[in-house]
Amino acid sequence: MPVSNRSAQRSAPRSPLRVAVLADSDTRWKWGALTARRLAPGHRLTGHLLRGRATPTARQLGEVGVRADRLTEVTCAEFLADIERERYDVVVLALVGGAVQAVLHGVRALWPDQAARPVIVTGYVGVVYEKLTDGLLLRHGADLVLANSRHDAQRFRAVYEGVGADAGCVTETVLPFLGGAAYEPAGSRATTVVFAVQPSVPESRADRAYLLERAAGHARLHPDREVLVKLRSRPGEHTTHLEEQPYQRLAAKVPGGLPANCRLAYGNMGEVLDGADLLVTVSSTAALESLHRGIPTAVLTDLGIREALGNHHFLGSGCLASWDQLDAGLLPQGDPEWLAAQGVAPLATTPLAAGAGAADVAEAAAADTAGAAADEDADVFAAARARLAALLELPGLPPVAPYYTLTTAPRYLPGILARHHLAADGTPLPGAAREGAEPSRLRRRLRSHLRDAARGLYRHGVQRVAPLIRRMGEL
Repeated sequence: MPVSNRSAQRSAPRSPLRVAVLADSDTRWKWGALTARRLAPGHRLTGHLLRGRATPTARQLGEVGVRADRLTEVTCAEFLADIERERYDVVVLALVGGAVQAVLHGVRALWPDQAARPVIVTGYVGVVYEKLTDGLLLRHGADLVLANSRHDAQRFRAVYEGVGADAGCVTETVLPFLGGAAYEPAGSRATTVVFAVQPSVPESRADRAYLLERAAGHARLHPDREVLVKLRSRPGEHTTHLEEQPYQRLAAKVPGGLPANCRLAYGNMGEVLDGADLLVTVSSTAALESLHRGIPTAVLTDLGIREALGNHHFLGSGCLASWDQLDAGLLPQGDPEWLAAQGVAPLATTPLAAGAGAADVAEAAAADTAGAAADEDADVFAAARARLAALLELPGLPPVAPYYTLTTAPRYLPGILARHHLAADGTPLPGAAREGAEPSRLRRRLRSHLRDAARGLYRHGVQRVAPLIRRMGEL
């Protein structure tokens, strides 16, 4: 009888777990890679970037600052071929819901019966303020669906139970990139103000110009403060969401220009927060990073408190404020009860040595779980590691069982799979995955140039042509 991968691992407990992360944007790569690090310390990480409009550039990946042992760009079908060939222990899907659903059905087609397949993990990169039901049902079928807080875990289970789906996959954790040094105020006034902008919120050019002008006005009103407008991407680059009106272009049209103490800034958000005394945003996940450190944090109400903006998520946080209030000196502080419910005051992490394997993950998880009741600093990833360890110890896993099937969603599901070049049964459509010899270096370079050109045309259409057509339609 053949020995499974996991049985072999138990006989060699120091062998590091093999983990693959598939991401479709810079922020999701950050979430996926750091989640893998928290779930399986010391693992060997293979990174995959799903080919699409938001595939991150080398600059964006460098700014995220999370490296993999190997990183390649793939299609959905190519990724499925890779995980069948490489037999990873864990696969983290850091994708939009539709892409997660496609991979889940692809995995089911690869392993239709109980088998030593990889453990499938997925979740959300930040605040879940829209499409909760749609996004969750598209993620159902993963072995672990990670919730970033107690609040989210309760909502996730309610959705699954509401449709009669198994909610046992929902596992409470926190955002894996919460960290950094605790904030130590130098005085009663902010000296460095960070305005964390978002690609798609608000959407209109007028609202985005207004927010930028208010940031510049705050700098003029407080010449002793430095105001950093923290940007997500350069013009032409895309992130998780489309950005039709880049702040870089709006900055050139600010009346009087940006004052000397107000400037555009790039870089890793954690490094920017290291020097921040006040974080201002509409509804960015950066607010949670800031609140975790204890930095005064303002969620703007200038444009209203609306679901479309996502700032309704911060009701009860104590952080809702307007630029007028910030101009007058307000430094909002997070409400402790709200922070605890949102998982932005995570507990200390139990470190594991490099090279940890399945047995090491199980041992650490058991130790964390045993001490959780007596120790308020228990690792918030302990439950996820315990579940992962238990799955890794099984001789085989049952086939993935998504809620959406050809029985429950016969009209919806085939379209989702087709967008990722999969047939209705989850198998790749003809030609979806390249077969045979590896293409030559010249052919790979030509394909890369063609993809870059196509993305450039698409981004030009989004950021230049589409807004122009909309403005003409309003005449």
